[in-house]
Amino acid sequence: MALHVPKAPGFASMLKDGARHYSGLEEAVIRNIDACKEFGQTVQTCYGPNGMNKMVINHLDKLFVTNDAATIIRELEVEHPAAKMLILGAQMQENEVGDATNLVIILASQLLKEAEDLIRMGLKPTEIADGYEKALDKALEILDTLSCMEVKNTKDVEQVKKAIRTAVMSKQYGHEDFLAELISKACITILPEKTTFNVDNVRICKILGSGVLKSEVVSGMVFRRNIESNITKKENCKVAIYTCPVDAMQTETKGTVLIKSAAELTDFSRGEETQLENQIKAIADAGTGVIVSGGKIGDMALHYINKYNMLAVRLTSKWDIRRLAKATGAIALPRLTAPTSEELGMADKVYLDELGDTEIVVFKVGSEESRLSTIVVRGSTDNYMDDIERAIDDGVNVFKGLCKDGRLTAGGGATEIELAKQLAAWGETHPGLEQYSIGKFAQSLEVVPRVLAENSGVKAKEVISSLYAAHAEGKKNVGFDIEGEAGDCKDCCESGVFDLLLSKKWAMKYATNAACTVLRVDQIIMAKRAGGPKPRDTSGPMDQDDD
Repeated sequence: MALHVPKAPGFASMLKDGARHYSGLEEAVIRNIDACKEFGQTVQTCYGPNGMNKMVINHLDKLFVTNDAATIIRELEVEHPAAKMLILGAQMQENEVGDATNLVIILASQLLKEAEDLIRMGLKPTEIADGYEKALDKALEILDTLSCMEVKNTKDVEQVKKAIRTAVMSKQYGHEDFLAELISKACITILPEKTTFNVDNVRICKILGSGVLKSEVVSGMVFRRNIESNITKKENCKVAIYTCPVDAMQTETKGTVLIKSAAELTDFSRGEETQLENQIKAIADAGTGVIVSGGKIGDMALHYINKYNMLAVRLTSKWDIRRLAKATGAIALPRLTAPTSEELGMADKVYLDELGDTEIVVFKVGSEESRLSTIVVRGSTDNYMDDIERAIDDGVNVFKGLCKDGRLTAGGGATEIELAKQLAAWGETHPGLEQYSIGKFAQSLEVVPRVLAENSGVKAKEVISSLYAAHAEGKKNVGFDIEGEAGDCKDCCESGVFDLLLSKKWAMKYATNAACTVLRVDQIIMAKRAGGPKPRDTSGPMDQDDD
């Protein structure tokens, strides 16, 4: 007779064995808030110019040394569902603005930390979330009034440089002026008249050696490749792009050929050679000056390419081929056929150059719609150049934001303190329980100057009190001075520390939405994992338990 084993009572009885279920304030809400607080504390030490780096080794054993929150969260595989909410908010910020991802996580985790105090006081999580949403609406309203400068002409290097400088400063403190100028030039040279600015049109080519100050902007595309042919320079030439190898076609079936005489042997290979020569000649007759191949270029084909005075480049990356096709206006052909005039692209100049001991191929393209510029980054190590690349990405994204909305606000925590001051005053006029949530929302905004101060090794409380004192006198643009004496404050507009209003706006939206979503979760139901037993962890002794 089989014994009937009773299951756990309540909701858990409906789930499969091994499923986990948490509900209620203590179990679900507070647990989630704790996870988000921990996650927020991890990335907040990276915030600002004095932020620390994190060393992340991803699942492929690739090493990242960076203080870029977007890279950290992309390479960390976070499992906790509530912390994942914050990551989703940060990823949305990355897609929308491309900068201030760290701000989303820091602000969201701070909002949840403040919410925990209110929950312990007896407020319902839904009431807190409602209050936060009201505070957000008011904060965005106030934010529109706090613009202290506007970039009206996005083709003016000096104006654009001011906006990009702060974004670069948080990643590459010390080289911000040099890099901001490089990025401004690269973006302005390719800014189209009518269509919107495309971030992908600014490419980065990293070449090991020398120092960051030897980096430069090249208009066109730069590849770390060698030129296959004897000809190394072409001007005002037509470009044919092939995704297939430029070589004699292999026969599909295997066959045995019986050759009886020397004449038959020479005739046998001559047919293949003649066919290949005819193909290359047809390409040359179409007016082609440069052949770009996505596969290998055979020795025989190369002989005929040299014979017909063409330049040959081999690119291994499909991505590069697609971008080059877009830049030159060519159509990438899948078979080795003579291109028509529509399938050929144009390049002003294609030539071989050398930087340090690295050979590069430069494609200069001058057409209006597909102008590209490449920032050639120099540096002593690959990790260092990767970090510079991330700083440049942020700068280019800020430029994209400037093209949409040129308004800038004061950086250094000045905007957040002003928002906190005005929100706290507005919250006190509310009669209901919302005033507590609005007050806490205002307090959460103090996290920005506080983290900047802590990362700079300054007492945060003193900084925040002196900021409030300055703002009470009507100095709206006073923020924390990173470069001054300990605890100093300064007018950020005068010292040129600006933040993009657009990135602040989206960061506050995504942070509040993420925090409210986490607050509105009252049950966590985790199904049993699919699949068999977990693979044995080989890192420890062999006789360890497998649970």
